[in-house]
Amino acid sequence: MKPNMRGVGIALITPFSEDGSVDFGALEALVERVTAGGADYLVVLGTTAETPTLTADEKEAVVSCVVRKNNGRLPVVLGMGGNNTAEVVASIRKTDFTGIDAILTVTPYYNKPSQEGIYQHYKAVAAAAPCGVVLYNVPGRTGVNMKAETVLRLAHDCPNVVAVKEASGCLSQAAYILRDRPEGFAVVSGDDNLTLPMVALGGDGIISVAAQAFPEKFCRMAHLALDGRVKEAASLHLQMMEAVDSLFEEGNPTGIKAALSCLGVIGNYLRLPLVPASDRLVSKIDGLLKAYELR
Repeated sequence: MKPNMRGVGIALITPFSEDGSVDFGALEALVERVTAGGADYLVVLGTTAETPTLTADEKEAVVSCVVRKNNGRLPVVLGMGGNNTAEVVASIRKTDFTGIDAILTVTPYYNKPSQEGIYQHYKAVAAAAPCGVVLYNVPGRTGVNMKAETVLRLAHDCPNVVAVKEASGCLSQAAYILRDRPEGFAVVSGDDNLTLPMVALGGDGIISVAAQAFPEKFCRMAHLALDGRVKEAASLHLQMMEAVDSLFEEGNPTGIKAALSCLGVIGNYLRLPLVPASDRLVSKIDGLLKAYELR
């Protein structure tokens, strides 16, 4: 059964305590916050979760915490990626997918494969996965762009490749995928402030970072757009856009953790090599949350 990737997915952060340990209480509170705010599915252990700095035991514990707290209410997508295809496949084969509906898997980073290499990587990952596979194109992080024709080739050739998180920032590229995608293949934005234009082109929603800070307003905006009520959605988009942009001024999840700290949801702690937002940015984010009533 294909998971429903339409709507707003939440790219969950990993909250930390002052001593650097994972704050599972804050993580549970965050799951409840976004669920009550209208989220459609949860994404755990994505880039926003500072996954490269988590140990294997911590990753397992974070997934267990989210699955337990979610209790089957929303679909759960698990981030599983890497630039060693054999290692990714081996990891998939030993993973317990209880409570997991799909995996989100990034284009191999740093080694910059060709389009054929990207295709063969994802084909191997899809063959190993016992669930839906969401492709993740984010050239700003990986150093290579997965072209529309490669996405479409995978969508047509691999039955369990169910969606792409398109974060190239190029609406033209997304439009080609939307035009030629097979039935049932979802195209979701990976950029918060491109949610509305992506949906207007026929996209299926967003995997959002910003919606953790103001879930009700952001989810309402996305759902209005998906219902064809673009003018109403645009009004909300314009209210939020400056705050959303501010969340990425010093990188991700630096900004969203600053916002959630201002809101009293988490402590503002990150793991090196990431550091907390500057005092200037914290003050700016706090002011925008207040000015636009995004609390």
